[in-house]
Amino acid sequence: MDLPKYNGNIHPNEWINDLQTYFSIKKDSIDINIVISLVDSTIKLPTGIDNIEKLRDALKEDISFTVFKNTNKRILQSLKYNPERKGGDTSNFISTFRKFCYNAEINDIEEQKKYLFKSLPNNHFDYVSNEFFEKMKDVNSNNELIERFEEIVLEESNLIRNGSIVALKHVATGKYLSSIKNLCYTTGSRNQLVFVGSSEHIPNSLWKIEFGDELATYANNSIKLQHVKSERLIGICYYYNDNGNWIYDYSKSPSTDHTEVSCYDKNISYRILDWKFNHSKLDNHQGYLKSNDVINLSIRKSYLVNYGNIIQNGQVEFLRSHDIQFTIGNDTFQEVVCHNERLGGNDEIRIKY
Repeated sequence: MDLPKYNGNIHPNEWINDLQTYFSIKKDSIDINIVISLVDSTIKLPTGIDNIEKLRDALKEDISFTVFKNTNKRILQSLKYNPERKGGDTSNFISTFRKFCYNAEINDIEEQKKYLFKSLPNNHFDYVSNEFFEKMKDVNSNNELIERFEEIVLEESNLIRNGSIVALKHVATGKYLSSIKNLCYTTGSRNQLVFVGSSEHIPNSLWKIEFGDELATYANNSIKLQHVKSERLIGICYYYNDNGNWIYDYSKSPSTDHTEVSCYDKNISYRILDWKFNHSKLDNHQGYLKSNDVINLSIRKSYLVNYGNIIQNGQVEFLRSHDIQFTIGNDTFQEVVCHNERLGGNDEIRIKY
């Protein structure tokens, strides 16, 4: 270990600690004259310094230390947190943040809070600001500050974002909502079937979630779900013909005659693809959709009036699976339907990011 020199670009405490470590390793007492000789000649020290504490105080009185502290404050003001999903490193960020606070001698927790808050990204700002100030209310130490920040970061990482790839786990059976490209019902719409299948994450059980904003809120929650492998959207299908009167109905599920749930090409007519979600346990739940939330998915039927004009005031039905099965060829599948009956355990879906 070489003796470090002091040139004003390190905190005096840190520099002196390094020297003390050096002399401790060498098992020598500190020679104050040697230490003073390590101070850059551009830093003018007063006479009469005969111990480390006097030297420490003198270095802190020099203008170079004021510049050093202000430089670290300005860096703190421009410091930005970048989450891991965007290539960031929370551990490294926190280490850097604490180092700059130390260098700038910012010890007041309220001031540290302001710098930390300013570092947060501006996207989904309402969520971050609400969570930040709620969690930081009673924080009165740096360790608590970092602990609460980590809680916010963890929750933020679980937010479902537009374009996220998710799995939809049927809570009652522990199996995942699935589809198979080009495997179709042999009744009803004869479109690509939807079923509850594997109890493990497999490619056939992955869905891309789409909505208008970056984050999905429980207050404004119209979403679409696109099957990743087939690139088709899950929904329900209606049909009609003109035989002097409009005949208008929805395709029926293969085993129970509830409304059939299928996957469709986005360009196909006569299908409804917009779903709503509600928290299955908490009425009027607010906030953002997160991974591991247990939800109910619902869809509103449309009805044709006035020779083909569609109005969106039809019956709301909920996505459900149950133990009832149907077969296609030699394969058996657990049915998925939409229904308008009372909600229960078979209607609960856990969304997993």
